[in-house]
Amino acid sequence: MARIVKRTHFDPLRLAIGGEEKWICRCGLSKNQPFCDGSHKLAKGEVPNKLYWYDDAGQRHDSAEALPGIRTF
Repeated sequence: MARIVKRTHFDPLRLAIGGEEKWICRCGLSKNQPFCDGSHKLAKGEVPNKLYWYDDAGQRHDSAEALPGIRTF
């Protein structure tokens, strides 16, 4: 499913639970939520305060015109 994500963090959160290391997704792109699957690497090069969306293939799109019916402020 394609997603629009407002990103506040680019890297995952590392947690140690019972001696086991877990990484929690904070970018919103992981297909294994709430855990990180490395998808945050797709977000490298994003400009702050710009709208991006990712299609099912993981391709980044950065034009509001490519999102018919989406309001921008």
